[in-house]
Amino acid sequence: MLLMDATLAVQAKIGNVSQWCRVNGVDRRTFYRHRARIEAEGAWAPRSRRPKSSPHATPGPVVAEIVRLREALAPDNGADPIRDALAVLAAEQDWAERGWRVPARATVNRVLARAGLLERNPRKRPKSSLRRFAYARPRDCYQIDATEVVLAGGGKAVVFDVLDDCTRMLVACLAAPAETADAAVAAITAAAREHGEPAIVLCDNGSAFTSRLRNPSAGPSRFTRVVTGWGSRLIHSSPYHPQTCGKVERHHQTLKRWLACQPPPATLADLQTLLDAYRARYNNHRPHSALDRATPHHAWTAAEHHGGPEHLPVQTDATVHRLTADARGLVQLGRNARIRLGPAHAGHAVTLVRDHDRATAYTRNGDPIGHIRLDHTKRYQGTLTPAA
Repeated sequence: MLLMDATLAVQAKIGNVSQWCRVNGVDRRTFYRHRARIEAEGAWAPRSRRPKSSPHATPGPVVAEIVRLREALAPDNGADPIRDALAVLAAEQDWAERGWRVPARATVNRVLARAGLLERNPRKRPKSSLRRFAYARPRDCYQIDATEVVLAGGGKAVVFDVLDDCTRMLVACLAAPAETADAAVAAITAAAREHGEPAIVLCDNGSAFTSRLRNPSAGPSRFTRVVTGWGSRLIHSSPYHPQTCGKVERHHQTLKRWLACQPPPATLADLQTLLDAYRARYNNHRPHSALDRATPHHAWTAAEHHGGPEHLPVQTDATVHRLTADARGLVQLGRNARIRLGPAHAGHAVTLVRDHDRATAYTRNGDPIGHIRLDHTKRYQGTLTPAA
């Protein structure tokens, strides 16, 4: 084809067209069609393959609204918030009468990508590869953590977030001058006073929450005494493994994006005023992706039962096993399941989480080793599939 187009473009003389096409493997009809294009247009160039009509394409006004909302809804301007706003516009402007509909999430992202408004992060782990876990009831578990923010004058403060694991309800959000035990106690106490005491409190190993890493002989910290005094169970995440407290860690990002769009607070009191406004908006007006676009307040109030120190969560879907691999790298899970981890883990202590017929192995540091689908008809299960 390239030879034919080059030959026609330079107007080389071809005596026998049929023979030339036969020798070069070109259909005669194609030859004459291309020659006619060159004679009509003066040169040959590839034409667009775009269809002349696309009846299922997103209408131009809808595309314009998506681009406009990308800027107007900042910082909550992802595909889901844009779709929420488009649904409101569709009802107000009667899109159904015009034959329009609210585009899918993937369509919104494609429109943003064509407009150059989509941030690309190819190394980010896809959501489809994650296994989401949440406690079944509100107050089953509160996650607490602190994050640092900068004040208008360059000074620094910290914000303690207390998040309900089940409903993502921000049960407390407290500004403090530093990440201290007093501030941590004030935050968790405020959450318990307003929304009730939880069955479990999950936190990291920061000095505000525990003193066992700095001084193992110091006894329980003040934060520990307050939490366990309610009858709640206190759980610390593995060191250097923030994924355990992933919900509250991820919430810090949402909070900081919102704060970045507000006037910088000059004092701690100004910061607390902003946090109160944010918490009201986050809990009552902002749809949450993990709740099928419901608000945390709706999920909290719609729950049939709430947990607490008197109603500890019952774990029926998964069990945790702490095992030691033998000299061949094998572990025994129960009576009838032997799993091969590999010689690299021989003699090492591992943690196995069994979720129905799936088992996932972790090192002592919380790093995933791999997973396997259990076959209850045989004793030797085989080798783990390595973690991605």
